Amino acid sequence: MMEENIENAELIIKKWDPDSSSITHLFHQRKEAKEFLKSVKELRRAMHFLVSEHSASNKLVLAQNLMEIAMKRLQKEFYQILSAYRDQLDPESVSGLSSDGLSNSEYEDEVESEEEIKIAGESITKVVREATNAISDLKSIADCMIGAGYAKECIKIYKLIRESIVNEGLYLLGVERFGSSQIQKMNWEVLEHLIKNWLNAVKIAVKTLFSGEKALCDLVFSASQTIRQSCFTEITKEGATNLFRFPELIAKSKKTPERIFLLMELHGALSSLWPEIELTFNSESTSAIKLQAFSSLQRLGESVQAILSDFESTIQKDSAKTPVLGGGIHPLTQRVMNYISALADYVGILSDIVTDITPSGNSPLPESYFESPTFDDGSTTAISVRFAWLILVLLCKLDSKAEVYKDVSLSYLFLANNLQFTIEKVCTTRLKILLGEDWVIKHAKKVKQYAANYETMAWAKVFSSLPERTSPELSPEAARECFRRFNAAFEEAYKKQASWIVPDGKLRDELKVSIAKKLVSDYTEFYERYIVMLSGEKNLELLVRFGSDDLGNYLSHLFQGVAISNISLSSSSSH
Repeated sequence: MMEENIENAELIIKKWDPDSSSITHLFHQRKEAKEFLKSVKELRRAMHFLVSEHSASNKLVLAQNLMEIAMKRLQKEFYQILSAYRDQLDPESVSGLSSDGLSNSEYEDEVESEEEIKIAGESITKVVREATNAISDLKSIADCMIGAGYAKECIKIYKLIRESIVNEGLYLLGVERFGSSQIQKMNWEVLEHLIKNWLNAVKIAVKTLFSGEKALCDLVFSASQTIRQSCFTEITKEGATNLFRFPELIAKSKKTPERIFLLMELHGALSSLWPEIELTFNSESTSAIKLQAFSSLQRLGESVQAILSDFESTIQKDSAKTPVLGGGIHPLTQRVMNYISALADYVGILSDIVTDITPSGNSPLPESYFESPTFDDGSTTAISVRFAWLILVLLCKLDSKAEVYKDVSLSYLFLANNLQFTIEKVCTTRLKILLGEDWVIKHAKKVKQYAANYETMAWAKVFSSLPERTSPELSPEAARECFRRFNAAFEEAYKKQASWIVPDGKLRDELKVSIAKKLVSDYTEFYERYIVMLSGEKNLELLVRFGSDDLGNYLSHLFQGVAISNISLSSSSSH
């Protein structure tokens, strides 16, 4: 019976001998293809029997020759199908299929009816239907060749075609191969373009190109887990490794503060794709690819950490000694807070990167200065602490910047201005969520304290020039002296502060109101009490230079850097 099986197989196999047959596409004829695969299966069974029972049979040589002819035909068909249907076997179409959908291939022993095939075909698009048929053919050929001991020949053809498709896909996505030295030599504009292109490419590559290729491997070589894993590895290893190495090369390039944002975008992209990367490259043979992706993640995180540490060090080392005109906002404050508030937009990514809540070990700031922001539930996060620490480093540096002012009152105004700017930045960005309401309240109190210190230092001489409200009635001479003393003190204080500035409108108004509340009311009471007594004085306007309403007018022009000048030449408008 086995010899008869060999003779039956000879008829159909020789008919499709690729060296002699003029017919080129076996799998265009579905019934013939099915019979061919069935005959190979029977031939293999016969060969196994003869080897074990009749090893000297001359039919064994014939069977071996027939098997070689059949395998040559199947190799040719395998190549033709892979080549002809490469567009239909695009990863996006394949990734939607599963091996379950091909488990009952029409070439298996169970025969599906034409009606069943027709109904199934009507439920999918033409492209997917063609892909399904092509994959069924490829799977049937692969199963047959692997079963016959010709797996190596089958895999060689498959890798040849599919690797070129994967590499072509990556090329079309703009993925190029770069060495570390090339990246180091590129200017930032070029790198920025490459990074943005990579961010788009990696999503498509992971979600479609690689996952689709894995799905195709799993479908075609479903008979052997070892084969499908090694095949997928060899097809994707070079392209995937190159793709996932790019972020690591960028991470190793020059580290500057402005580069941190694209580094975080690279980290965020890899992190978000990590579940798919693990799922796609989940075998031992693809572990090197996954390791490369993980290595890039680590290097990106380390680079971001390094830039943050360098940024902190830069704040601490800022040695600019030139005082800001009028006690306004220091460029360092603007630069640091703009940078930190921009970082806050990446809080999700930074939270994954920043795990160490302890400030840098080489910080010269005493540990007692450090305050961890706490939330309603009493918790705190590493990234919140890191932001709080960076701001604290800035505020401590501003303390030293305030020392360059010769006038102590101006140094307090400078501190109030810069802390108010910092609070405003926090309250108008995502920093407020990170630092919490307690942080804002605590630092707002410090602004008030700085403002109070400024007011005391800047206006103390003016306040003290007026007599206490409870003091006894002054003599005309004492009253004249009191007016002279007030005039001199107010002119001196006002002229000194003519160029001082408070950029924040709310703080500016609060300062004006506070000063006016104390100064104007006290002066008005003094003025109204003694102006009648001195009304007979010659050159009264030189003695009483300010009417009760004049002070408010002068104070209203403070803190804008353009206060009224030539105050000594002005005269009262109300006496």
